[in-house]
Amino acid sequence: MRILGIDPGYERLGIAVVEKNNSDRKEKVVFSECFKTPAKLDFGERLGMLGEEVKKIIKKYSPDVISIETLFFEKNQKTAMRVAEARGVVVYEAACANVEIFEATPLQIKMATTGYGKADKAQIIKMVKMLVALDEAKKSDDELDAIAIAITAFAYRKNM
Repeated sequence: MRILGIDPGYERLGIAVVEKNNSDRKEKVVFSECFKTPAKLDFGERLGMLGEEVKKIIKKYSPDVISIETLFFEKNQKTAMRVAEARGVVVYEAACANVEIFEATPLQIKMATTGYGKADKAQIIKMVKMLVALDEAKKSDDELDAIAIAITAFAYRKNM
């Protein structure tokens, strides 16, 4: 099974393609990146760039599932709304490609990666690095978050 994990954002979008076969003991990262949009562009153009990038990744890697983090409200409502709009673009592209969507809450991500619902970001990143083989020099926090989101879909889907 191949899962595309997305850490939503409009400035930075964490993307990771993770797969696991029945014979594999653990998940393998096939691709990951932190896709960035230029701040000088109009917000609509940035959303368009995000959509095109997600569409390209879906076409290239043919995921069985797209796992995306649900939003939790921040203090900055404007930022939260813009991230929600970016998230909507990702969900739209998944729907257009007829790819199943798994929505992971922050609690689910913490539980799936660390086994502890109150884990902090550092603990999640440490566990992600232990759960999958990674090129340490390449991975940004956004990429690692996307990998954690994909791992969460694997964990919860086998329990469904």
